Amino acid sequence: MLEKHKDFFRDFRGDTVHPSTLEVIYELGLLDEFLKRPHQELTEIGGVIGGVPVRIADFSHLPTHCRFIALMPQWDFLDFLAQHARRYPEFQLLMESEVTGLISEGGHIAGVEAMTPEGHLAVHADLVVGADGRHSIVREKAELARDEFGVPIDVLWMRLSKKPGDPATTLGRIAAGTILVSLDRGDYWQCAFVIAKGGAEALRQAGLDNFHKLIARVAPVFADRVAELTDWDQIKLLTVKVDRLREWCRPGLLCIGDAAHAMSPIGGVGINLAVQDAVATANHLAEPLQAGAPRLEELQAIQKRRELPTRITQKIQMLVQDRVMTRVLNLKHDPKPPFAVKLLDRCAFLRRIPARLVGVGFRPEHVHTPERASRR
Repeated sequence: MLEKHKDFFRDFRGDTVHPSTLEVIYELGLLDEFLKRPHQELTEIGGVIGGVPVRIADFSHLPTHCRFIALMPQWDFLDFLAQHARRYPEFQLLMESEVTGLISEGGHIAGVEAMTPEGHLAVHADLVVGADGRHSIVREKAELARDEFGVPIDVLWMRLSKKPGDPATTLGRIAAGTILVSLDRGDYWQCAFVIAKGGAEALRQAGLDNFHKLIARVAPVFADRVAELTDWDQIKLLTVKVDRLREWCRPGLLCIGDAAHAMSPIGGVGINLAVQDAVATANHLAEPLQAGAPRLEELQAIQKRRELPTRITQKIQMLVQDRVMTRVLNLKHDPKPPFAVKLLDRCAFLRRIPARLVGVGFRPEHVHTPERASRR
């Protein structure tokens, strides 16, 4: 495994480990140990629309062992996975090793070239799995065609301190022309401020004082601490994109996760879709890899299984972006909760539906490799 950074520490990455992923960890017999790591547990999702609190999703009835979303920094999650992968004698994790090209032999991908602190490195492999994110070098070098879908939003990430008396649940807040989502990270809030696509520079030109006022208007609870943001360097821009490869594989190569399908941050499902891809890959290829390089048809079977849930999830994300977020960002007056949201707030049973969509998703994967039996 090649990781181009020297560690896993990158702030403002996806930190939501959903029930579908926690179920996989349970099936591997690692759940108890995983939950010993510092994390927060989110059993419901709520919001404030035009100053009116609403409840939207309730995870407490999911058909999973963990009926909550675990909020855990991604570097802790990746460190946990790497720690347990090291018990395999064949596993090697090379840090500061950036893939720069692919090795091709007779029309097959036979490995990768990389730059490391020690210089050039060539790694030969029966299968190359590109899991290097939305800016994937692997898919670029493989010249895999992709479809991009227009996205009307970007997101500014930042942190604000947490104080006694703050609301206990994660909230999405909507006011006239503004959307803010806050994630509980224990001793601080990780906040996402949604803006119109390409609007970051205009916001910077308006100045930090104006930005402080926007946050305080949509989230009055944070008005006493917006001054903690003293420099634009504290505010990171996530350029939102949604795309999908037409073909996820070539002979000797398979792309999964954001390398195959970049997801919107809506619902925080990107990391969990990637994990589902990985489980499906392991289930399909555990036996073929013991015999050598998998056949192209075996790689295509993974795309066939995972493409439909990816398409459905992206479609829902784009509907929310286009029909909800774009409209809110253009509002001049505070909105009222729409009828559908009022219904969710009043009917506990209905809140199970969005919880199922976000927490479990479509076609959840389960571990079918010998790992499941050996670790239980």
